[in-house]
Amino acid sequence: MRMAEYPAQLVTRRRLRDGRSVSIRPVRTDDDLLERDFIRRLSGETRYLRFQKWVHSPSDKLVHFLTNVDYDRHLALVCAYEDGGGEQVVGEARYVADPDGENCELGIVIADSWQKSGIAGLLMEALLGAARARGLKRMEGTVFSTNREMLRFVRALGFEIQPVPEDRTMVRIVKTL
Repeated sequence: MRMAEYPAQLVTRRRLRDGRSVSIRPVRTDDDLLERDFIRRLSGETRYLRFQKWVHSPSDKLVHFLTNVDYDRHLALVCAYEDGGGEQVVGEARYVADPDGENCELGIVIADSWQKSGIAGLLMEALLGAARARGLKRMEGTVFSTNREMLRFVRALGFEIQPVPEDRTMVRIVKTL
């Protein structure tokens, strides 16, 4: 995989409603330990909702996939928070473009203790902007039909909810960019 140059123009600092300050930035290959720690800190349910299977401990292969992105076809943005112990990842959003280069698949997950803090909206705003700038035409994802919080969130962002006829436990979320 040929990596594009690190997209430093996507790095931003944002202040949340509660006064905390976070960074939204593209993931780096050296974020492997932060990413592994982030996944481990997610509750089992949150990991299940994100990966759509039980992930007890992140494998080296999974961490490699999540941190070794090319910034073109595969872009991942993390939300990082600095506390007294250093930087920690508290959320991430990513897209992976289809081979046709017109559509992309979405993934997003927020640390349990940071849900409803506003970072999901900040991550999605940045991700949607990056996808549009890349020239992608549509963003899609597959979500459990019982994941009401996620469905409410993406509806507010203008995603359409479509049934998956072959699997009634899932729905497809789609947004024209």
